[in-house]
Amino acid sequence: MKKLTILSALFLVCTTVSAQFAEPMYELPDPLLMNDGRQVKTIADWNERRLEIADMIQTFGIGRIPAVPREAVKARMDGDTLIVDVTVNGQTLTLKSAIAYPTVGEPPYALMIGTSMLALPKDIFDPRPIARMNYRESQVNDYSQWRPHKERGEHNFDRLYPELKDNGAYSEWAWGLQRLIDGLEQLGPEKTKIDVKRIGVSGCSYAGKMALFCGAFDDRVALTIAQEPGGGGAASWRYSHKLDSVENLDRTDYHWFLESMRERFHGDSVYLMPYDHHELCAMVCPRALLVLGNPDYKWLADESAAYSMAAARKVWERLGLGDRVDIDIVGGHGHCQLPKSQYPIVERFIDQFLLGKE
Repeated sequence: MKKLTILSALFLVCTTVSAQFAEPMYELPDPLLMNDGRQVKTIADWNERRLEIADMIQTFGIGRIPAVPREAVKARMDGDTLIVDVTVNGQTLTLKSAIAYPTVGEPPYALMIGTSMLALPKDIFDPRPIARMNYRESQVNDYSQWRPHKERGEHNFDRLYPELKDNGAYSEWAWGLQRLIDGLEQLGPEKTKIDVKRIGVSGCSYAGKMALFCGAFDDRVALTIAQEPGGGGAASWRYSHKLDSVENLDRTDYHWFLESMRERFHGDSVYLMPYDHHELCAMVCPRALLVLGNPDYKWLADESAAYSMAAARKVWERLGLGDRVDIDIVGGHGHCQLPKSQYPIVERFIDQFLLGKE
């Protein structure tokens, strides 16, 4: 289990964070300023700062992502399907995901995981030695905007963690993807044909948010591609508060987040929030992040996402890793329908960070 996953389960609200509620912050908080006032200068500093940001996002935004002991996870392959049983508090949750292997190259393969589904075009992957797998997040938390669903406290995750029934869906969905990667690690490339050092995560719209949370909270994800994630994804809550007709903190789906976030930070109280989503994006650093936008859909708040990503980029640049982050906003196409003009940047990130090509 990775250090971030273990420590992120701790409740570490420090005096600096508490003090930030006293005075509004109209500009984005400095992602490179640690809670004790030190500036991030090294990778070691940044690893410490990531834990501080992870704690704030869980405490005030999405709820706790609990750590799971290795012995609580049992994985197996059934043909090409990965099956992972997670047993906590006497309850077992089972995850199943079929792996589609490439017809080119030799194992172990890189793997791109689609959150809910992989919206990136099939013809990007067909000529490349990259396996694909969809993460069926409904196995953990079956909330949906479009179909009947359970409520807080009634999901499969809640059977294992009844004390976390107030969690938002994104914390629970990130937890579930971590367990799939646990299973891949446990079985190893001999059984899965997957190289766990070359895992990517991608999704679009609400699943673009999911991909971003999953990539931010698991440092085993080498590449995160958040496609048209909208408000609550890459966009800044502060900046979106100034815009009309976009998804902002007062106009989002609170099944995804803690209800207490709205209670604490509604309206102009958003400026009291001790973090913002440029720091969620920055949590992916030092790994690779690509955010894709579509300005034809105003609700997605791409102006806010661009502002947020400019602030997040400073973290990669401070560490000399500026080529590992980008945002590309292109209109003239349907929602979640990647246009040909965005193929080159997507292919560059995939080739560089999943296939190791310079």
